[in-house]
Amino acid sequence: MSSTTLTPAPVQPPKAPLRTRSHPRVVAPALAVSDAAGAAVFAAVRQHGPIAREAVAGATTLSVATVNRQVTALLDAGLLVERADLVASGAIGRPRRPVAVNHEPYLALGLHIGARTTSIVATDLLGRTLDVVEAPTPRSGAAPALATLAGSARRYLTRWNKRTPLWVGVAIGGAVDGKTGHVDHPRLGWTAAPVGPVLAEELGLPVSVASHVDAMAGAELLLGGRRPVPPAALETRTSLYVYARETVGYALVIGGRVHSPASGPGTIAGLPVSSELLGGSGQLETTVSDEAVLAAARRLRILPDGNGAGSAAVPGLVREARTGNERAAALLTERARALGEAVALLRDLLNPDDLVVGGQGFTDYPEGMAEVERAFAQRSMLAPRAIRLSAFGNRVQEAGAGTVSLAGVYADPLAAMRRSRGAAGQP
Repeated sequence: MSSTTLTPAPVQPPKAPLRTRSHPRVVAPALAVSDAAGAAVFAAVRQHGPIAREAVAGATTLSVATVNRQVTALLDAGLLVERADLVASGAIGRPRRPVAVNHEPYLALGLHIGARTTSIVATDLLGRTLDVVEAPTPRSGAAPALATLAGSARRYLTRWNKRTPLWVGVAIGGAVDGKTGHVDHPRLGWTAAPVGPVLAEELGLPVSVASHVDAMAGAELLLGGRRPVPPAALETRTSLYVYARETVGYALVIGGRVHSPASGPGTIAGLPVSSELLGGSGQLETTVSDEAVLAAARRLRILPDGNGAGSAAVPGLVREARTGNERAAALLTERARALGEAVALLRDLLNPDDLVVGGQGFTDYPEGMAEVERAFAQRSMLAPRAIRLSAFGNRVQEAGAGTVSLAGVYADPLAAMRRSRGAAGQP
């Protein structure tokens, strides 16, 4: 992982009214499993390729004729490539060339704008992270901060002169208007901040903006690495994703689609929790956030005052626990207990088919997962249910941003290519 310096760029913020103004290059995020023919074919090739057309038909339940039409269109668009080198030698009749995703010429750009740190992520069409840079999130007002971030993203893209950027995805906390790309972010002091429009103007590409927890739930749905589930089988399934780090949050996946209310995501920050060891105000976020845990560690003299702030100091606390500091281990275990009980409350309320937890509150100290599961089982009033840890570990933020940048391509590959080329002024 490399680092970069964020410096202001001369970007003029859009004029009011911010909340209702749309931008032609801002596109609502498509955090869903699409059942469109082109999306189904591209997904099958992405997940199983290189793969023969007949095998694609078997994996998608589409007819061979439909698969052939879609493959031809995706080849013409440059999204797939034939692998003549994989044709069996000596084959009788017309050779059947397997197809694969043509991932080398393209990238998608993701930004995870956190309360403390911003990550800029380059992702290929297979969903693999190519590179990440991190820097502190600018703490100025929305307009200069967005100018800084947009300029940094533009300069970052100049590194990739051999790849064509197709889409920009932003994952951010607060309340997000996906249609306009505007964001209310109380912790950053942003109100109706034109995140999508500023990036679209600076980069000349389609931009999608999503709530960061929705983005992480979308990453589990679209890139989680589990056995692919046909869209029809997802119609009645629900999944709950719970996140914890500097903030706490949750997202629901219903019928293969991340549920994103128009008024913004709900909050679990105020769920009741009690911990003498951690302190806090009796509410979940002020008890289990990185900041709260580190404050408790300093109060208990596990860490000295001035040992860093926020997530930067958490690895030090984890090291203390792993090298035999019983008080450090007890503090992290207490955080795990509080999180496990909160997950149980949410599970009992929503009763999802799948239950996933992610964020460094769970993954920084995996030794605490046994306590999460114990507290969950003890607090839940329903039948036992397994908890699945995020497939992305400590890289869940970059996975979420990358997923938002790829979701439009996965939902409708051909339309995404037309939109991307039109936005960038390419033939």
